[in-house]
Amino acid sequence: MKDLHESDFQQSFSSRLYQLRSAKGVSAREMSLSIGQSEGYIAQIERSNNLPSMMVFSFICEYLGVSPKEFFDYETESPVALQELIDMQKSLSPKELESVKSVVESIVNLKGHGK
Repeated sequence: MKDLHESDFQQSFSSRLYQLRSAKGVSAREMSLSIGQSEGYIAQIERSNNLPSMMVFSFICEYLGVSPKEFFDYETESPVALQELIDMQKSLSPKELESVKSVVESIVNLKGHGK
């Protein structure tokens, strides 16, 4: 029988995989076949019936467009969009960055009041 910690990890991993795959807009079958696995492979992981090997995990991350660190950053709902935003900001001037920062702060403050 699995201990509680292992079970929690597997459930978190499964949920995160489902979240990232769904955000990409692909089916579990399509993803399974794209990473060279049987058609039910990703579905088995998402149902917490299986965990991938390290090699297959690297294929999963590559397919999803995330690093392993981003995969396990459960607080970041959309790591791909966040990375795109970070990449875009690199071309902005300091003044433009301050404008973007002000907009983000306004959005965060509105979210805080809407709780």
